[in-house]
Amino acid sequence: MTRPDTETQHLRDLARLRRVRDRIDREYARPLDVEALARGVAMSAGHLSREFRRAYGESPYSYLMTRRIERAMALLRRGDLSVTEVCFAVGCSSLGTFSTRFTELVGMPPSVYRRAAARATAGMPSCVSARVTRPVRNREAPAGEPHLA
Repeated sequence: MTRPDTETQHLRDLARLRRVRDRIDREYARPLDVEALARGVAMSAGHLSREFRRAYGESPYSYLMTRRIERAMALLRRGDLSVTEVCFAVGCSSLGTFSTRFTELVGMPPSVYRRAAARATAGMPSCVSARVTRPVRNREAPAGEPHLA
């Protein structure tokens, strides 16, 4: 391959990775797995995982779980759903996995967060509370900036 062909392919791959990320953002509550995401953009699951991590700093699964936890945080702040209802509403099928991942990302179990966040964000506009309560990147992601080039 010549250099322009390599650059063209790289740009195509980035566009496909963006489509995967956008799909995860839209369909986070649906059952998604790397194989289905890869099929949707005509890539192998391994290639998608490697390139997604290289572009965004975390695996597709970790990105999906981060989106789910962010949405769960918003639902828990509302206070009208139980932790179990929130777990299933964001697309998780296991309360144990949900609670473990939530605790890893947020630093406290979802039940504790629900009580604390309701008090801490009372009277705050939802757009502000979403920003100030956003979870820290998960431990699988590197501390540095994502590599896009």
